[in-house]
Amino acid sequence: MASPSQIADVLKATLNPDTNTRVTAELSLAELFTRPSTGIALSQLVLAQDVEISLRQMTSITLRKYIRERWSPIFASFKGSAPPPDVKSQVREALFHGLSDPNRKIRSLCAHALSSVANADWPDEYPDLLQGLITLVSSSSPDSVHGAMQVFTEFIKSDLTEDQILPVLRQLLPVLLAILGSNEHAAPTRARTISVFRQCVTALYMVKDQFPDAVNEATTSILPVWLEAFKTLLNIDPQQELNGAKTWDGLLVRIQIFKTLDIIHVSFPAALSPFLPDFLAASIHHLQALYPPFERYYISSSDSVPQTSEDETVELTQLICPVLDFLASVVRGGKARSWFVNDHLSALIVSVFKLAQMTDEDTWTNNANAFIAQEDDETQQYSVRVAGFDLLGTLIDRKRLDVTKNFQIALQHIITASQQAKDAGNGEWWRPLEAGLAAVGSQSESILECVDDEEAGGKEKPIDVDYILLNVIPSILTLSEHQFLQGRAFVFASQFSQLLQAQSAGQYLEAAVQVIESPDAGVPVKISAVKAVQNFCEGGDDAVLAPFAPRIAHDLGPLLGVTSEDTLTLVLETLSVVIKINSGQWITSDLASALVIACLEVWHKNNKDPIFISLLADIIQELASSSGEGIYETVVKQALPILVDAIGLAKSEESWITSAAIEFAQSLVQGSPAEKGLGEGFFALLAPNLFQCLDQADDRDVLQNGITCLTLVVRKDCNQLVSWTGPDGRSGLDRVLGLVARLLQSQEEAGGLAIGDLIIHLFRRTGEAVLPVLPQLLEAMLKAMTTAKTASFTQSLVIPFAFLINNQRDIVLGLVEPISINGRSGLDILLNTWCENAETFQGFWPARISTLALSQLFLSERPSIRNTIVKGDMILKAETRNVIMTRSRTKTTPHEFTQIPFAVKALKIIIHDLQSGGESATIAAAGGFKNVDVESDDGVDDWEEEEKLHQGFKEEEFAFLSDMLGPKGVAFDNDDYLDDNDDEDLKNDPVSQMDMQTHLRTFIKDCATQHTGAFNPTADQLNAEELLVVRTLLQS
Repeated sequence: MASPSQIADVLKATLNPDTNTRVTAELSLAELFTRPSTGIALSQLVLAQDVEISLRQMTSITLRKYIRERWSPIFASFKGSAPPPDVKSQVREALFHGLSDPNRKIRSLCAHALSSVANADWPDEYPDLLQGLITLVSSSSPDSVHGAMQVFTEFIKSDLTEDQILPVLRQLLPVLLAILGSNEHAAPTRARTISVFRQCVTALYMVKDQFPDAVNEATTSILPVWLEAFKTLLNIDPQQELNGAKTWDGLLVRIQIFKTLDIIHVSFPAALSPFLPDFLAASIHHLQALYPPFERYYISSSDSVPQTSEDETVELTQLICPVLDFLASVVRGGKARSWFVNDHLSALIVSVFKLAQMTDEDTWTNNANAFIAQEDDETQQYSVRVAGFDLLGTLIDRKRLDVTKNFQIALQHIITASQQAKDAGNGEWWRPLEAGLAAVGSQSESILECVDDEEAGGKEKPIDVDYILLNVIPSILTLSEHQFLQGRAFVFASQFSQLLQAQSAGQYLEAAVQVIESPDAGVPVKISAVKAVQNFCEGGDDAVLAPFAPRIAHDLGPLLGVTSEDTLTLVLETLSVVIKINSGQWITSDLASALVIACLEVWHKNNKDPIFISLLADIIQELASSSGEGIYETVVKQALPILVDAIGLAKSEESWITSAAIEFAQSLVQGSPAEKGLGEGFFALLAPNLFQCLDQADDRDVLQNGITCLTLVVRKDCNQLVSWTGPDGRSGLDRVLGLVARLLQSQEEAGGLAIGDLIIHLFRRTGEAVLPVLPQLLEAMLKAMTTAKTASFTQSLVIPFAFLINNQRDIVLGLVEPISINGRSGLDILLNTWCENAETFQGFWPARISTLALSQLFLSERPSIRNTIVKGDMILKAETRNVIMTRSRTKTTPHEFTQIPFAVKALKIIIHDLQSGGESATIAAAGGFKNVDVESDDGVDDWEEEEKLHQGFKEEEFAFLSDMLGPKGVAFDNDDYLDDNDDEDLKNDPVSQMDMQTHLRTFIKDCATQHTGAFNPTADQLNAEELLVVRTLLQS
């Protein structure tokens, strides 16, 4: 039996500098872990007051390792030899006793170990744990409360089930509130009570639909009490916990309060609503009170941050960010819009401008990647600046004019104050100005829209950006001693470049290019200049940009070989924009060749990075599509042989290389000129390695990229594929059809949507060449439908049928009807699969061709179609009404559907497309949106009337979303969607060009008048809403 002294000796030996001694001790410890008594010996050693604290700590860590490896199979690291119940009981008792140990670190380590035990044993083997913890936190011992709270923090989060939450909270929350209000307990312990309370709120929110009455009772009785306590605590001036304090422990309570307020606002906003004015006022007061110490400890770094009583440090940023996040959440919720006006709004904006000042310039000066990361709109490195700009963005979305006016006042004040500080010799004068320009620039799009709207209405501009661009920015561009401000000036000018005259834009661009070319420019200003060039080129006039394009491209090319990570991403993004200027007419063969070589070298160094590969693919495509004489041929000559070798030589376990090489080859095909095709010998060089790779590949990305590449070849230069013959005598078309057949039989469904596109374009382009194998191909597609699992793969199988039926309905039906698969007719498989998935099809052309083909089938008088029964509407049962159907509930109470004739379902789908095609919901005659009063606890009663009518959005916001979404993600009349779609064939197809709304209306009218005998019985089986649409249409 292992004893505490034996364990102690072994643990000490594991720290011995002698390798042999250390290894022997580690092996001995591993052997001891297999003995049941080891857990007891470890727990006894942890509690031994006469043992050195360092050894007790080491033993605590070892005990937790023992628990993870030997306690229960529930742990992924379990190695067997679980201790018997009596041993477990003794270890649990010892750990629980350790929660009250006089030493803080021992308490914490025991809490972590007990949390692991609870994860495995509670409630079945350790039923009294919960009551024991509640007793402990109810005690008068600060040590016991501290230890128990650390267990509760994890316990509430991960171990309570839905049924246990409410009874536990009734016992626990009053005790936690008492601890929070008592100064006898240390601030970290009081902060943990709020953390546990926050987990309780989250738990309540998760079960509010299952136990609505109980949760409503709990929130009504509990939340106001806690919110009142939060209000009292926040009314205490935070400066009391900052000025002269040895630690910042007191801030921990405030941090947890603001994090919890954010959760409550999202989960139970109605309960928070009466307290919002107080909490909003407290939020702004905190931002104002925290700025002086923030400036002292972080901006100027004139003093070091105080230590804390526990291991984790407390930073001001940990409090400021939750305050900003809470404010942003309230603004987004729209419940306190009347509060964010006048002095409140201006004070908030001024505070954000101040707190947005730079705090880490030493790192950013020498680390380009770190500098770019903090500037990125989608950065993962959250900071006060990022949180502040997010709040400004939320504010300007809701109150654009008022916020823009306040930007003008705040920025003008900063400009004046900065000049005064500079004249007074203050070396830090540039910081507020850089922050102000960054803050305003971060909202440039909204500001420009606001200015345009006000000027269009004949009103005064709410902000005078022109003055800043003409009188402030130019003088900053030469301040090389303040490179962050200098760089900010470049970026700011580029963000508002549309306000610049052509001459001024050219001057700014010239200055930015000179900085990029300068060997003396520092990292921040050079990176800022590249970012400015990117901004200028994205929205600029080609006439202004074209003279600079060759020079910029020459400057960026060498940077590809010497940059990495975020810096390389910025250079690639900028280069991608530059080569689009004037459709690349200015690109020379030498430049194109050099850029291709540089891009392939970047790929060689970063062949696993999907972001780089995506950017490189775009650049290669843009280079290939350049309208310059001979550029396409140069790009292909330089790139294709290297890509073909990569496809053929890459090892099977290096699929990422093959996938990217095929994607780059695909970019070359996409960039090929429509009038010339791929160029002589293109497919002959690519095909052998490509087909060999795809015949053997199992990787999803390789297969999808390969299928997409072949689809583009079919579209761009089908003759090259049809005329090519491999060394084995098989034609290109035969190889493609063989690949399609293989993928249709695969259980992986790796082809996804791409395989459907390939089949469609084979039908469109190869015509009669496919006819000999068409029956076998259709049968293979029908067979694949019976096992299809994903929506994308199902769409790929159905849409080719829709295309064929829309063009040759009776011929295709004649081929499908004789097919039988596992006792089901091919037509039954097709129609059922089609009807179940039609309303989920993605894409503009696929959705349209599906509806048109269904209308063709609706007109068919074939008995086989008329007699086919398909799934109809869901049957609503009393036990599932108004209940969220989770996966477990669906298993026990599965959804049931009506069974209806195919013609009825087809008409339902056509009506649905008619309803959603041109308006926000149903056609106007059906009543449009109806305002339904529903009782809710979401606290939105004080939303503005305008936003009540439009589901929480302003009218113009709602109209924008409606236009953007439309049916299946795009409105029927949305030509912009087609402009963005690369598939020129489908864009120019008559199906994409027709007036779908008029066609469907005419179709229904014609059916009702010319096919009365079939239409009326079918229409009688529609539901009330569908029938109303039909009747209204027929009366129009």
